[in-house]
Amino acid sequence: MKTLKKVITILMALTMLISAVGCGDKKADGGKKKYVVGICNYVDDASLNQICENIQNTLKTIADANNVDIEIRYDNCNADSNVMNQIIQNFITDKVDVMVGVATPVAMAMQGATEDNKIPVVFAAVSDPVATGIVESLEKPGANVTGTSDYLDTNAVLNLIFAQNPNAKSVGLLYDAGQDASTTAIAQAKEYLNKKGIAIVEHTGTTVDEVSLAVDNMIIDKVDAIFTPSDNTIMTAELTIYEKLAKAGIPHYAGADSFALNGAFLGYGVDYANLGVETANMINEILLGGKTPAQVPVKTFDNGTATVNTDICKELGYNYEDVKNAFEPLCTKVQEIKTAESFK
Repeated sequence: MKTLKKVITILMALTMLISAVGCGDKKADGGKKKYVVGICNYVDDASLNQICENIQNTLKTIADANNVDIEIRYDNCNADSNVMNQIIQNFITDKVDVMVGVATPVAMAMQGATEDNKIPVVFAAVSDPVATGIVESLEKPGANVTGTSDYLDTNAVLNLIFAQNPNAKSVGLLYDAGQDASTTAIAQAKEYLNKKGIAIVEHTGTTVDEVSLAVDNMIIDKVDAIFTPSDNTIMTAELTIYEKLAKAGIPHYAGADSFALNGAFLGYGVDYANLGVETANMINEILLGGKTPAQVPVKTFDNGTATVNTDICKELGYNYEDVKNAFEPLCTKVQEIKTAESFK
C-alpha cells in the first residue's frame, strides 16, 4: 500500500510538472522567450505588400534588440473570404500571441473571430475603423482590437485636380462598390464635386477585367480626371489600366503612393512604409509592453504627401516643375516616382 501511495504521489508530481511546462512561456531555441505573430494580408498589391514587409522587418529588429524570438506566420488570402477565414482559424488553433489584419476586410473578420477567445488583434491600413465598427473610437478602441489607419483626406486630393486643371468640368469616380475603404471617401467626393457644380461620372468594378472595362467607359465619357480612394481592387488593376488612361490624356488621382508607382499620374496619402513600421511598434506595445489593445489608441497619419509619376506626367504633356509648383501650396510634400511593379 505504501508503495502504491508513493507511485501515485510521483505520478501526481509528474502531471503537475508537465502541466506547468505546458502553461509556461513559449521558448525558442537557446532559451529565448518566444512570441508568435500571425499576419494575414488581404491582397497582393504594392501598398499592402510594403506594409507587410515593414511590419516583419521592424519586428525582427525589435526581437533582436530585446533578445526574444518573434516567429512570424504570414499568409495572403488574395481577397478570398473563405481562404481568409481559414487563415484566421489556423491562427486561433495555433494560439498565436497577436493576429495582424492588413486591410479592412481582414480586420473585420479577425474582430468577429476573436470576440470569444480575445486574442489581441492589430490591424493595418483600415481607412475608417470607427465607421466599420472595428473600434469604438480612435482614442479608446474598446476591446481586443487596435491598429493603424490610412484615413484619406478626400478633399485634399480633389483640390489637386483643380490646382492642375482649374477648367475641369467632369471627374470620374473609379472604385469597387464592395470595398469598405471606398465608401466614405466616395461619399465625400460626391459632396465636394456637387458643391463645385462638377459633373460626376461613376464607374465601378470588382475584378481587373471589370475595372478595365470601367476605364474604357471613362475614356468614352471624356472625363477630365479620375479619382480613386485607397481602393485595393483598383490598386490591383492599376498596372492594367494606366497606359490606356495616359494615352487618352486622362490623369488618374488616387489615394496611395503605390498607385503612382504602378502608373497613376498621382498618388496622395500616407507613407505606407512608415505605417508598417508603426504597426509593428503597436504590436510591440502589446507583446513586450504588456498593454492590451484597448489601451493602445488607433494611430493615424498626416497624409499630405503627393507622389507624382514623372513618366505619366510627361506622357500627359505636363511639365513636372509646373505640376510641383501647383501642388506644393496644398501638400506637406511633393515627390516624384517612376512606373514600377513594386517598391525597392
